[in-house]
Amino acid sequence: MASKYCDHTKSQEWYKRAVQVIPSGIYGHLGPAEGLWIPPTSWPYFSERAEGSYIWDVDGNRYLDYMCAYGPNVLGYNDPDVNAAAIEQAKLENCTTTPSYKMVELAELMVDTVASADWAFFAKNGNDVTQAAIMCARYYTHKKKIIFINGFYHGVSPWTQKIDYPGVLPEDVANNLYVDWNDIPALEKVMDENEGEIAAFIATPYLHGNFFDNILPEEGYWQKVRQLCTEKGIVMIIDDVRSGFRLDIAGSDHYYGFEADLICFCKAIANGWNVSCLCGKDFLKSAMSGLSYTGSYWMSAIPFAAGLACIDKMKKLDTPKMFREMSKKLTDGLKEAAKNNGFDLVVSGEPALFYLRIANDDSLFLHQDWIQEMVHRGIFLASHHNHFMNASLTDEDIKYTCEVADDAFKTVRKNHPEAF
Repeated sequence: MASKYCDHTKSQEWYKRAVQVIPSGIYGHLGPAEGLWIPPTSWPYFSERAEGSYIWDVDGNRYLDYMCAYGPNVLGYNDPDVNAAAIEQAKLENCTTTPSYKMVELAELMVDTVASADWAFFAKNGNDVTQAAIMCARYYTHKKKIIFINGFYHGVSPWTQKIDYPGVLPEDVANNLYVDWNDIPALEKVMDENEGEIAAFIATPYLHGNFFDNILPEEGYWQKVRQLCTEKGIVMIIDDVRSGFRLDIAGSDHYYGFEADLICFCKAIANGWNVSCLCGKDFLKSAMSGLSYTGSYWMSAIPFAAGLACIDKMKKLDTPKMFREMSKKLTDGLKEAAKNNGFDLVVSGEPALFYLRIANDDSLFLHQDWIQEMVHRGIFLASHHNHFMNASLTDEDIKYTCEVADDAFKTVRKNHPEAF
């Protein structure tokens, strides 16, 4: 389906070139095959530049981007303060035989910032640190089994995937245990049935998976999980890769009133400069030290310098408070635009990472059509993924988004009279 407002001729040309030399053309969560762009041809495939809350594709179309690179854009694309720190560091050194002292400074800042952190270990991707957390827990406990929450996503290592996924062996997931979110009795049952065999419990701070409304923890849920893990000698791992620093600068465990044993960060650390971090409690420091686990670029200095500047700026701006306030304005406006046109728009999850779903139609076709119409008009959303706030977003951007939403709802209603 051709876009009514945005021409994607060059994107399609680049994609045809890409599939000749790159598996899938664009692989992973940024690719059109992921299922979050429906229909795929309504989205641009390749971008040319980015600034603040906006991206420009290779055809010159401008988009107000609420995907924020799927999370790394926390201050605004090309933030001048973060980029200045990165550029100054680039003049000195980046990837060298010995690590820059900037690694120590960032580790100190992480320990000072994250409430549950006694130490910090750096890598590049979220998957790097969730993998490290599992290895650390297994080494410390000398146990194999891991408890997951159904609907989870913790990266792409085989242990995080499903038995019927390509390339995943039965033995890769043989030690995985699964329970539903907010279900303490089920968790207690699994722990009792596998007494003395469980190395770790891993979960995101709230359930923010794809293709379903996001779910917050019930009152007292995390405190009970913390108690059970302590009693059973199970390492408690929080995957804060997506929501870290967006809910609370001190960590999402702090936001919900408990302390993790290990907590994983990535997306918001350095505003797009590639660094991730595993923070942990002192009793796990020796186990972490014993792992054979590293990477060629894990100690590169430029992202450390960027991280120092980014975290400092987030603290000064109090971005969690900013995101809650901005998101309320945005989502209230979107819901009002929906209601004015006969739609029931459900907003779920935490405001800084809000999830949208039109509830009029269980098939989700109306929702997908509305998202498509938003993208046609230059508002970059994805059909079945949470969206992100960033600090460069303005009241004018929010007002414009809501105006576009109203127009998009009108078009969907006109195109689907059978639904009303």
